[in-house]
Amino acid sequence: MGSAVAEALAVSGASVALLDRDADQLAVVAKELTEAGRRATAFPVDVTSSEEVDAVVEEVEDLLGPVDRLVNAAGVLRTGRIDRFTDEDWQTTFAVNTSGVFHVSRAVVRRMMPRRRGALVTIASNAAGTARMEMAAYAASKAAVSTFTKCLGLESAEYGIRCNVVAPGSTSTPMLTSLWSEEAAARASIEGVPEAFRVGIPLGRVARPRDVANAVLFLLSDEAAHITMQHLTVDGGAALGA
Repeated sequence: MGSAVAEALAVSGASVALLDRDADQLAVVAKELTEAGRRATAFPVDVTSSEEVDAVVEEVEDLLGPVDRLVNAAGVLRTGRIDRFTDEDWQTTFAVNTSGVFHVSRAVVRRMMPRRRGALVTIASNAAGTARMEMAAYAASKAAVSTFTKCLGLESAEYGIRCNVVAPGSTSTPMLTSLWSEEAAARASIEGVPEAFRVGIPLGRVARPRDVANAVLFLLSDEAAHITMQHLTVDGGAALGA
């Protein structure tokens, strides 16, 4: 999803700063975009470290100029029943999915406030509002950042900064296919898993990363100039409108 959002922003003409701790994959994405004539620069960073985040955001602004738009897309998925879930898996999930969003958002919004402009989108999940078997940590971390982003939107509104949430459902990414084989993951997502109390996808297909990117792009754009503190679900109806 992060790559798709980066590509969509770059195609729209933005100069994109790519942040991730996987330096090798980050370099691949940056190379693909620059070879296509887009502007993209890789900045390896571990978002769980507030010190690293503060330093890299300063570096981004020094090299590329003021950050006007931010997308929080980094995330991890650790699955398992609650009674068997490890402390390490719980802590890692929240360190990336929740604290990472806090660190990056704080560092960027601090700089946006004096400029009195900016737009931010956090990619959460439809699991934030729908209970899922063996996904308690992931769902809880996404519920936390959804509410955090809305609170940030409330606090920063007086500075002209908009903060919104995009909540994808099952999307064709390595995170989804890590649960099953690609074919099995798609089939289970579309048809549902009754024994896990999970409904399917009414629209009958798994989302493409570009579907999520399009929603993010809209909320960052001037077309959404009067939209803030909102939660846009992109899941083909899987959460039944919840």
